[in-house]
Amino acid sequence: MDVLAAPDLDRVRHLLRGRPLVALTGAGLSTDSGIPDYRGPGAPRHSPMTFQEFVSGEDPRRRYWARSHVGWARVSRAVPNAGHAALAALERAGVLAGLITQNVDGLHTRAGSGAVVELHGRIADVTCLGCRAVTSRAELQRRLDALNPGFADLHTGTPTARPDGDADLVDVAGFRVAPCDACGGVLKPDVVFFGENVPRERVARCYDLVDTIAVLNGALLVAGSSLHVMSGLRFVRHAHRLGLPVVIVNRGATRGDTLATARLDGGCSETLTALAAALH
Repeated sequence: MDVLAAPDLDRVRHLLRGRPLVALTGAGLSTDSGIPDYRGPGAPRHSPMTFQEFVSGEDPRRRYWARSHVGWARVSRAVPNAGHAALAALERAGVLAGLITQNVDGLHTRAGSGAVVELHGRIADVTCLGCRAVTSRAELQRRLDALNPGFADLHTGTPTARPDGDADLVDVAGFRVAPCDACGGVLKPDVVFFGENVPRERVARCYDLVDTIAVLNGALLVAGSSLHVMSGLRFVRHAHRLGLPVVIVNRGATRGDTLATARLDGGCSETLTALAAALH
């Protein structure tokens, strides 16, 4: 694997030119939109709530929803950045055949990308663990405001610590959690928590994307992911087994570096913009 400076795109341009691409993106792509990364350089150290903890009782759910109530307003106002726009432009140009994202912020779709598989779901949706009804996170925010008047305003200066909008709160005593409107069940953001399995049909769609570009002599482009968790790394491993070139754009080392053909060490916005211009 070659580790290249972000401005040095010549080798990558020649490697990818004429090949259909599938992109795999992670939280590092959205940092320029003001959404924090989990593991990038300078990211605060936080352990996200696991699925097992969330379903274990009322206290962890109160902690989650109180923190999410404060952080949601900031995440919901985030807008796509130049990296999102570059990938959307590659799709419009017919270069990008599909996009797998580990992000839950919905910014790829808002940037104009159409062929998106949201591997870990969407933070803008909420699901009931009882009746499985899916509702809007914005509507839940209004219900939480009514149940906890002034709570969000009281914590306006609290930093948002994670890509899912979880704010760094300590005191959540007295916060009231809203039940499902339909059945009174437990509400959970419609995202895959740590310790929870990605739906099988979603995983199958991602493998199909990689298989399709393998037939077409394509390549896999990874952007903004440390590939620390297997949910994304497995597609890099699959592409490598199929003999596809793998190019990683990320600040710092990733768990998939040994499988990469080349890695561009730099920010996603500027690097993907330059790469999109070169390939277009």
